[in-house]
Amino acid sequence: MNASAKTIDLRLGAIVLLVLVAAATRLVPHPYNFSPLGAIALFSGALLTRRWLAIVLPIAAAFVSDLVINNTLYAEYYDSFVWMAEGSGWMYLIYGLIAVLGMFVLRTVSLGRVLGGSLGASILFFIASNFICWPGNPFYAQDLGGLMTCYAAGVPFFPGTVAGDLVYSAALFGGYALLQRYLPELRAVPVRR
Repeated sequence: MNASAKTIDLRLGAIVLLVLVAAATRLVPHPYNFSPLGAIALFSGALLTRRWLAIVLPIAAAFVSDLVINNTLYAEYYDSFVWMAEGSGWMYLIYGLIAVLGMFVLRTVSLGRVLGGSLGASILFFIASNFICWPGNPFYAQDLGGLMTCYAAGVPFFPGTVAGDLVYSAALFGGYALLQRYLPELRAVPVRR
């Protein structure tokens, strides 16, 4: 294996390790919507050179952590083993979109771009998740007023989303920058494929 391949493997390993650690924190009690998943998607989109992997990794992190959470912490709410809770597929799609956001907004990683990307991820999640929740939902009228009511019902959860995205983005991007300090091989600028 040549030096370039070792650097790519080390880089991928470091990114995957940080994503796994962040995803595992979903098992720790936390405020509503304070989640690492948006930040994981943003981080993956920004740093993974293979676009398909940048989208698949956060979806896999969400799926596996959901699998564990739904069948351990929330097992009492289900009659049997749950592979995917209702609506999960839409959430995974949103994380894929956040990864794409990371690919474009964070072509160059800087504090300002990470902050802007984190806020953008929170807004994207809020708009998309509440829109997805509205059609056919008996709690909301199926008109523009019902959609606005659905968005209003989501507002109390938005600060948790913003806080989670900001804190976990700081941890992931900061953690990777710290690793780069001690592992100079990680400083190599990758070419996106």
